[in-house]
Amino acid sequence: MKVQKIILILIVSASALFSGDVVKIERMSMELAMQVAKKSVESCRKKGYWVSAVVVDRSANVQVALRDTHAARFTMDIAEQKANLVIMSGINSSDFVLARSDIRNELNNINGLIMMDGGVAVKSGDVILGAVGVSGAPGGDIDAACAHEALKLLEERLAFATMSEDD
Repeated sequence: MKVQKIILILIVSASALFSGDVVKIERMSMELAMQVAKKSVESCRKKGYWVSAVVVDRSANVQVALRDTHAARFTMDIAEQKANLVIMSGINSSDFVLARSDIRNELNNINGLIMMDGGVAVKSGDVILGAVGVSGAPGGDIDAACAHEALKLLEERLAFATMSEDD
């Protein structure tokens, strides 16, 4: 009986000790990522611009890439690199470009990153789910405005995105 108690104590202690070895990572559904990209492209289209929007997850893996009919193929690459900058920095690309213009040349030489406006974090509360990059309008500020407008349209959906049934 004593041996069984000791074994039970060891098992409980070990499970408590290693319980933090697995972490939960919040991810966007494919459907939400598609809506972010679609609404970003549609926002720019309403302004008269043909753009691409790329949504990446919090590990900078592409979830959705959407190119409007007449957007140049290069806009896809640029949009992805803008979104990646958000994931790398943790803030919108326009804010990062302003804060760290001193390292622009170095970061522009890293494969997959570009120091330009037009990358916006996709958040649910304070949780970064990923990022959207938009490219093709005549200025990164317009690209960013299209992404912000899309996220504003999805604001309520994003607000409840990370809530579980237990909340």
